[in-house]
Amino acid sequence: MRVPYAELHDTVRRALEKTGLDADRADACARIITDSTCDGVPSHGVNLVPRLIAMMRKGVVDVAARCVRVAAHGPVERWDGQRGVGALNASDSMSAAIALARTHGIGCVALANTNHWMRGGTYGWQAADAGVIGICWTNTLPNLPPWGASDPRIGNNPLVIGVPRAAGHVVLDMALSQFSYGALAQYRMRGELLPVVGGFDTRGELTRDPAEIEATRRPLPIGFWKGSGLSIMLDLVAAILSGGRATHQIAVGPEEETALSQVFIAIDVASLPGAEAARTADAIVEHLRIPARDGERVRYPGERTLERRRQHLADGIPIEQSAWDFLRGV
Repeated sequence: MRVPYAELHDTVRRALEKTGLDADRADACARIITDSTCDGVPSHGVNLVPRLIAMMRKGVVDVAARCVRVAAHGPVERWDGQRGVGALNASDSMSAAIALARTHGIGCVALANTNHWMRGGTYGWQAADAGVIGICWTNTLPNLPPWGASDPRIGNNPLVIGVPRAAGHVVLDMALSQFSYGALAQYRMRGELLPVVGGFDTRGELTRDPAEIEATRRPLPIGFWKGSGLSIMLDLVAAILSGGRATHQIAVGPEEETALSQVFIAIDVASLPGAEAARTADAIVEHLRIPARDGERVRYPGERTLERRRQHLADGIPIEQSAWDFLRGV
């Protein structure tokens, strides 16, 4: 089924208000969730709302909490999310990093004690919309095996980089497994195999079956040992800068996953002397305009997102019936 943007936003907002979230905060959170779904990422949009509301009802997510600054040194600040709504904490933190960048040329906000930020790409788009380069990441519960191991001990820590561009921002939003758990669930619910191998099955062999990978909790790290190493480094930097928890200190159950550590960096390229950011970005994108092996053209990170956004705003946002029924039944 397809739902108009305004109707989906209002439906999500009303569901969030019923948890006790203030009206303005519910509206802002609903906007983030609706934008993610409109951009073609329902796995980190409406499909995560049942989990978010369950955590709110159990008090794991504090609907009354707001993130606060606890330390500052020039362009670097440390914030405490107070276990509030993760998407709102992340948006506020990126806004603070952007404000620091306006003053110092660069801003970094390290956020501790927060919750799942929904779609990480949201904050890359937020930075690019503000005309700055944005870099952010989060640690997670241990749900990815380090290279050479069989049990999950590191996080599938999403990394986001956004670069502003008038003709269409370039935004990379990637988990550190070949497929995120949200993507695995999407393929499973559609009854589809993964396009390439994504993890190990119960026999310890590589598989394209998303259900097998979910059962073993052994997704394949991107770049094999390289993705494993990157996960470890992102966890180290986030926990150290924020003074918060590292992956091994985070509860394993998805509905108990809380007290995460995140980093938000903004770089104001306009503050650099002689910078020609727009021309450079356009030249790099245009250099990619060659046919791919399958006959389609090569795309830059975020291009498909822009195409889906335009299509879904015009034709309605695809929503699974079960997700829509949940939202309307809260």
